[in-house]
Amino acid sequence: MTDLDQAKAAVRDRVWRHLLAQGVVPDDSYGTIPGFHCAEATAERLAELEVWKDARTIKANPDWAQLPVRTRALQDGKLLYMAVPRMASLKPFYLLDPAALSLPLEEAAEKKGAEMTAQRIGVDEMRPIDVVVCGSVAVNRTGARIGKGAGYSDLEVALLIEAGLVSEATTIVAPVHQLQVIDEEIPEAEHDFRVDLIVTPDEVIPCEERRRPRGIVWESLTKKKVTEIPVLEKMFDARSSTPFFD
Repeated sequence: MTDLDQAKAAVRDRVWRHLLAQGVVPDDSYGTIPGFHCAEATAERLAELEVWKDARTIKANPDWAQLPVRTRALQDGKLLYMAVPRMASLKPFYLLDPAALSLPLEEAAEKKGAEMTAQRIGVDEMRPIDVVVCGSVAVNRTGARIGKGAGYSDLEVALLIEAGLVSEATTIVAPVHQLQVIDEEIPEAEHDFRVDLIVTPDEVIPCEERRRPRGIVWESLTKKKVTEIPVLEKMFDARSSTPFFD
């Protein structure tokens, strides 16, 4: 583990422990994108924003914490993309079209429901993304964020940037509990992105220091990580001169 990894892990540990001590998340939240009390109010606050009202396509993480946001997207008639678990497919996203679902919207927005009813699609079948909803363990007011450490959110956004589907016109949002908004610096690597908006049950926080990778930062990936994600392995094979830095 690098010094940067250790610094990130320390931030996660502090935030998870604080959330549990304050009783605002379920007891099994350590190590997860924490589901938090009043998540429904966060979804409602997000839905009041013009950037949400104008959006036609939403890409959201599949964690329980953001279930109210995904449900609201379908209720509002938006196309919703969710990543297939661990991106373990050449078609690494689910497409949930509220006009074509065989389950009630609340069920379709769940991970199990999406697996049952949604179409799997490749990046080449997707429309440009208006809003990215990302799960976070902690964020600060510059927009720096930290997830649970698996790296999938960063890879999903990088893949969509590489494909031209996440652009400067895309808004990246972190719906979180107020206690997940921290005042301290969050360590960042080259492949990390920042969010444009933080939405809590209590407030909306614009973040003006935008930071996004140019696409996939191959130098940050190990051979093991690439071979675990079929779409990345296929892309890497087309870039055979790219070295791995294990």
